[in-house]
Amino acid sequence: MYKVMIIDDEPIIVEGLSRSVAWEKYDCQVVNTAHDGQEGIKKIRKDRPDMIFLDICMPEMDGLSMVAALKSEFPDMQVTILTGFRDFEYAQRAIRLGVARFLLKPSNMDEIEEAIQYMCSVCAKQQNRGSTEEVEEVEEHEHIASNFIVRNALNYMEENYKEKILLSDVAEKTYVSQWHLSKLLNKETGQSFSEILNGIRIEKAKELLKDPSLRIGDIADEVGFLDMAHFSRVFKKINGISANEYRNQMTETGRPES
Repeated sequence: MYKVMIIDDEPIIVEGLSRSVAWEKYDCQVVNTAHDGQEGIKKIRKDRPDMIFLDICMPEMDGLSMVAALKSEFPDMQVTILTGFRDFEYAQRAIRLGVARFLLKPSNMDEIEEAIQYMCSVCAKQQNRGSTEEVEEVEEHEHIASNFIVRNALNYMEENYKEKILLSDVAEKTYVSQWHLSKLLNKETGQSFSEILNGIRIEKAKELLKDPSLRIGDIADEVGFLDMAHFSRVFKKINGISANEYRNQMTETGRPES
C-alpha cells in the first residue's frame, strides 16, 4: 500500500482530500498531514511517504525550495503541487525539478484522481526498477534539485556570513537534513560547510583590509568571527600570510603578492 501525505495550510483542503478520495481504490493510505513546510518536512522524514500533495503557497515557506529539497533528498518520492498560485514560469520551474503534476485550486476530482493514478504508476515502475530512460529521468531531476539547494545554501551564507550561522540553520532554510546538505556542499564544492563559510568571511575581510582606518580586530568581528585568534588562524591558513602582512602588501603595492 502506498503512503500518502497532504501538506496544506487550509484545513478544509486537507480534510477534503483526506476524506473525499477513495484512497483504497488506488492501494493508497493517507498516513499523515501537515499545515506548514517545516512541520511537513519533519513528518516526511518520519513517515517516508511514497507520494505527497503539497501547497507551495503557505506562510513563511519557499515552495520551490521545498520541492527541490524533496526531490534531492527523496528522489523517488512523487510530488503533486496543489496551489492557487497562477504563474506559468513558476509551474515550469517546479516541473523541471520533477513534480508529477501541477494542479491549480480549485481542482476537480478528475484532476486529483488522474494525479493519484499517475503517481501510483510511477511508484510501481520504480519498484520494478523501471527502464533506463526512467531511471535517468529521476537522476536528472535529482541533479537539478540538488544544484538548486546548493545555490540557495551558498546564497544564504553569502547574505548572513556576519551572523553566527550553523549548518543546522542553513539546512532548515533549504528544507533538507544537515547530513544531506553537508553531502551536497562537499560534492559540489569539495569543501565542508565550515570551510565554505570561512572562505566567504575571509574574502569579505580582505575587502575591508583595504581600509587602513579599520582595526583588524574590528574586521574579524565584522565578518562573523567570534575571536581574533580564530580569525588569524583561518586567515593565514587560507592566504599563507597574516592579515597584517596582507594589509602591508596592499599598502605597499596596491595588491598582495601572489
